[in-house]
Amino acid sequence: MARRTGLIGTIAKMQRANERQHKARMRTALQAQRAAERAQQAELRAVTQAARAEEQAELRAVTQAARAEEQARRAYERAQQTDQKERARLYTESRVAHVALLNEQLAQTVAQLEQILAATLDVDDFLDLETLKQQPEIAPFDPGDLEVVEPPPAKEAYKPPPLTGLQALWPGAKAQHAQADAAARQRYLADKAAHAEREAARQQKLAAAQAKYEHEVARIQARVAAQHAEIDQLQQAFAAGVPEAVITYCSLVLEASTYPDDFPQHAKLAYVPESKQLVVEYDLPSFEVIPAIKIYKYVKSRDEITETTRPDTQCKALYASVVAQITLRTLHELFEADRPGHLETIVFNGYVDSIDRGTGQPIRTCLVTVRTSRDTFLAIDLRRVDPSACLQVLNASVSKSPAELVPVRPVLEFSMVDPRFVEEADILSSLDQRPNLMELTPSEFESLITNLFTQMGLETRLTQASRDGGVDCVAYDPRPIFGGKVVIQAKRYKNTVGVSAVRDLFGTVQNEGASKGILVTTSGYGKAAFDFAEGKPLELLSGSHLLYLLEEHAGIQAKIEVPTGWKDLQPDTDE
Repeated sequence: MARRTGLIGTIAKMQRANERQHKARMRTALQAQRAAERAQQAELRAVTQAARAEEQAELRAVTQAARAEEQARRAYERAQQTDQKERARLYTESRVAHVALLNEQLAQTVAQLEQILAATLDVDDFLDLETLKQQPEIAPFDPGDLEVVEPPPAKEAYKPPPLTGLQALWPGAKAQHAQADAAARQRYLADKAAHAEREAARQQKLAAAQAKYEHEVARIQARVAAQHAEIDQLQQAFAAGVPEAVITYCSLVLEASTYPDDFPQHAKLAYVPESKQLVVEYDLPSFEVIPAIKIYKYVKSRDEITETTRPDTQCKALYASVVAQITLRTLHELFEADRPGHLETIVFNGYVDSIDRGTGQPIRTCLVTVRTSRDTFLAIDLRRVDPSACLQVLNASVSKSPAELVPVRPVLEFSMVDPRFVEEADILSSLDQRPNLMELTPSEFESLITNLFTQMGLETRLTQASRDGGVDCVAYDPRPIFGGKVVIQAKRYKNTVGVSAVRDLFGTVQNEGASKGILVTTSGYGKAAFDFAEGKPLELLSGSHLLYLLEEHAGIQAKIEVPTGWKDLQPDTDE
């Protein structure tokens, strides 16, 4: 019973042990499963955390990239704004600088116009004609490659090398060496002949080039010699006071004067040697040389350059000053350049070419005219004068409004002293049918002068024959205001009319109560005559004037040729 119990107990124990083992295994398996589940959960948490960390890292990277991109965009926009501001600043500065340049150029133009006279006072206007002589630089002969001499062929270079002792023993070696030596000699002779041909051709080309060079040098030297001879001839003629040479020299002096580019700077000149009087018809610039703009301004808000117009009164005053300065400057340059003293008196007539706004036709208006002597003009200190006031002192006739082309009557018309009226070629003198004023009878000369002034609109009354073979008459100008009694005296003289005749005329004008006196001569006047007549109601007409007036008003083409042996009945010279 006990064994059974014990067996059963053992079996029961074993069963309980098995159950415990099973439970233990189950617990172990459950624990292992739970451990695996925990490990799996830990792994899942780790993966999740890693994924979350990766996502966060990616998010942070994206965020940082976006932030960096935003920062870069903002930096770019700031750079663009800065660049735009810099560009705007530089553009504004450029516009301001452009306006400043315009104003500076404007100021320089005005200053140049205001200094026309002053600009020449520190310049010696004397023109040394020697400086006009051309001095061309003749380059030395350059033969180029033709100068290179090809060396002749060297005879030694053609000889074959000599035979050595062993070579000389070789059968036929000497014969072969002799043949080679003969062939080399033939080559040498041929090359020498070819070299001689090339050398001859080179020397021929060199000689041709040398001849061509010498021909060109001779041509240049001949041209220069002709130009030098022309200058020498001009110097001699100018020293002798030949009218054409005096005119040429004075023209060169005026051409050498520097003016603004838009000034015409053109003049016609005539010279009366009897009175040493130069008549200048000078082209003045038009009113357009005065800048119409006073100042330029830049308006930043409108990005616009505005202009302020120069006042009309200022423009007119500046133009009047320009006309006066050119007049004084021309007189100064001519007198200063005339070292030999050929010019005692200068008549300056300043003209401007323009278009008549009423007719559209070109017109030529005299704006200023003046006659002055050397002594009178050189006594003036041009550095300290007002140009317009100086012209008044010189008794110049100046337009009341040069800008509006109000004309003045020239002191002396240029055409009235054109040498063509008095200087005719003698080649066909025998065929010249024009009346010679010097060969007319006293009554014919009286009728001629009377007819002339009648044709000019005067009512002429012949008073008496002049004691010197001339004409004395009283005429009346019927024009209102400008008219009145005119005393006319005409003298057929060969010699220069001096101051005494002009004094006599002025005395007659005063005695007759006349408004004007006219003295006409077939010759010319001296400096003292013009000086005395200055500022008086007297007009002095030379022989060229008389010929001009006869053709212009009476239709008479005459000439003045002094017959051989002619003597003035009452010689008159300057005092």
